[in-house]
Amino acid sequence: MTTTVYGLKNCDTCKKASKWLDRFQVPYTFVDYRDVKPSPETLLDWASQAGGFPALVNRSSTTWRQLPENRKAAASDAEWKLLLREYPQLIRRPVVVSADGVMTQGFSDNGFKQRFGVGA
Repeated sequence: MTTTVYGLKNCDTCKKASKWLDRFQVPYTFVDYRDVKPSPETLLDWASQAGGFPALVNRSSTTWRQLPENRKAAASDAEWKLLLREYPQLIRRPVVVSADGVMTQGFSDNGFKQRFGVGA
């Protein structure tokens, strides 16, 4: 069973997560979501697991701060899907999806140890 890590190639947090997975020999596939944008269905699934679209978004990013106010005020799932497909770098990263479809966001050593049951 393979884990898929979604993020950006140049993201330091994604690099840390990849190094951690390599160190503990956890098989994974890395997908840069600038190159392969998540489908609207995938975004809906992630949002439902994250607790809503606002929870998916990294509001401290430069991209978010530079958006016009009307784009930040997405009021529907359709508006969120359009925004995140246009600006996938807004998604808090990395997004880690296991083979069973369970999604988590972000990286921490302890969080990954708990998630993958290794290195404890």
